[in-house]
Amino acid sequence: MEKKLLEMKGVSKGFPGVQALSNVQLDLNYGEVLALVGENGAGKSTLMKILTGIYKEDEGEIVYEGKQISPEDTKQAQELGISIIHQELNLMRDLTVAQNIFIGREPRSLFNFFLKEKELNEKTSKLFEQLDIELDPETKINNLTVAKQQMVEIAKALSFNAKILVMDEPTAALTETEIQTLFTIINQLKRNGVGIIYISHRMEELKLISDRITILRDGQYIDTLNTKETEISKVISLMVGRELYMESKEREITNGSVNSLEVRNLTNNHVKDINFTLKKGEILGFAGLVGAGRTEVARAVFGADPIQHGEILIDGKQVNIKQPSDAVRVGIGYLSEDRKQFGLMVNMNVTDNIMISTLKSHIKGLFVKDSNLRKISKEYKEKLDIRTPSIFQRVNNLSGGNQQKVVIAKWLVKDSDILIFDEPTRGIDVGAKGEIYELLNQLASEGKSIIMISSELPEILRMSHRVIVMCEGRITGELSGEEATQEKIMDYATRVTV
Repeated sequence: MEKKLLEMKGVSKGFPGVQALSNVQLDLNYGEVLALVGENGAGKSTLMKILTGIYKEDEGEIVYEGKQISPEDTKQAQELGISIIHQELNLMRDLTVAQNIFIGREPRSLFNFFLKEKELNEKTSKLFEQLDIELDPETKINNLTVAKQQMVEIAKALSFNAKILVMDEPTAALTETEIQTLFTIINQLKRNGVGIIYISHRMEELKLISDRITILRDGQYIDTLNTKETEISKVISLMVGRELYMESKEREITNGSVNSLEVRNLTNNHVKDINFTLKKGEILGFAGLVGAGRTEVARAVFGADPIQHGEILIDGKQVNIKQPSDAVRVGIGYLSEDRKQFGLMVNMNVTDNIMISTLKSHIKGLFVKDSNLRKISKEYKEKLDIRTPSIFQRVNNLSGGNQQKVVIAKWLVKDSDILIFDEPTRGIDVGAKGEIYELLNQLASEGKSIIMISSELPEILRMSHRVIVMCEGRITGELSGEEATQEKIMDYATRVTV
């Protein structure tokens, strides 16, 4: 039998009040892509943190190239040849590509004081040649796209002669073209014998890039499957261990003849001549490639970006939205694609986050009516099934799906009739996605009007009653839910207009 590159056996890890892993196993072959999947909280990150020296296992063993190891820290793991590329890239933006890759290991001269820039750039160029990456070593990181920054992270990991590379949600912020480039690099690494552990919530990617799939659920090992022989539906079933919400957009629109929002000739520095309507009880999908202008339309409607000219009408009446507070006042709520930066106060608790938009109405004199805040936040915790031990739990400790529900609760408490969801399921697992879909359909059936911006075409097709498609800051097409297909959407998404 061929020797395994990695074996993790009987791994357990507990934290105060939580058993994160219980008797988990994982094995990886040379030159293999092993997908590691599971819902948020399943234990994927904890297992990888043990492998890369961030955590110490309570029980179990790690066998690497036939020898038992237990990395004391990430530095020791890297020296052994085990590296991780996190979802949030960890690069110094004001340094060059070469300086980032060899930071702390730069060639120096004259009492170790002066940096040998030429030698550093040559080492980087040789590394890029091996990976077939076209990048200038002297370019500063802040001048690179996210995809190219990711290539720098991969090169940095491999500069330690990595034999195991852990990739955490590597395609989350990439375009389709950039994803294909990444997959080409991954296949090159496979040919060089590198073993890759690939963590992703995007189920459709697993068939394209992985050889086997290891599934965790609730901190326990469930199964390892051969990708070619396995239907993705089976993987999802094993991941969640329950029936998922599968209802689609086939219901009728509540009050479907009434426009709740109308945008006429909206133009600013990012978008041109934007015209569309949003009906009561409708989910209106916005599709397009990254950079098409979808988020910019949402920000302009919400008052986060200035409008040069154009009109916005709510319930048939023109409104003047100069800033987000104006939009909130007329009943618009905006859930940003970056919920942690723009939607949540992650170091504050669930109640504080839900009630922040209506806090003023609960102040009497110099005092806040705490009992009212607790009562309402508890009501929305139950209504939206926000899974938290307490309404006083810090939001930073919740899963991505539950964080998203907290943001939604904030706007529902404010009684927003128009809700703009920008990438509502980014970074959350397939089970939580089903819950968000169910919630969006429920809100629409209650008469709320929803704009949903998403880069995932299956999500757009599943949820939208109509689809607006954008390219380079303009609307290039509109499709009914019945006629929309991935092919038609991509046709409109690549139609450059003059």
